[in-house]
Amino acid sequence: MRFFLAGIMQGSRLDTGLHHQDYRGHLAQLIATHFSEAEIYDPLADHPESVAYSDDDGRRVFYGHNRLCREVDVVIAFVPEASMGTAIEMWEAHEHGRGVVLTISPLDHNWAVRFCSHAVYRDLEAFEAALCRGEVRQTVEQTLARRNT
Repeated sequence: MRFFLAGIMQGSRLDTGLHHQDYRGHLAQLIATHFSEAEIYDPLADHPESVAYSDDDGRRVFYGHNRLCREVDVVIAFVPEASMGTAIEMWEAHEHGRGVVLTISPLDHNWAVRFCSHAVYRDLEAFEAALCRGEVRQTVEQTLARRNT
């Protein structure tokens, strides 16, 4: 099962810095623990210097990641605040893909979060609790079964 770790990187920052990215390792560990069959793709791990890419390289990576979201089984979107890139990845997965969008965000009234997600978890702790109860696996399996019929 292929997972894509979508999530805020720059958000609304005006400089080239990144928001804290600690969530990526934590999510990868959680997924690996609860989905032993998981193949996890983390865009930041493959492109740690992406904010300094040329326009050509940045465009290639941006569109490549969006296409990848159409192909994976699960997109996990970490959106503690608005993130345009993550919203596009969610849209691509939901509208053009065959996979499941699981969103970790307190923005449950935001339409992109509400309507492009198969499930929304308020924070990492709520997501982890749902994983432990088996709810995440159930959502993934049921949604994939519906999309593949």
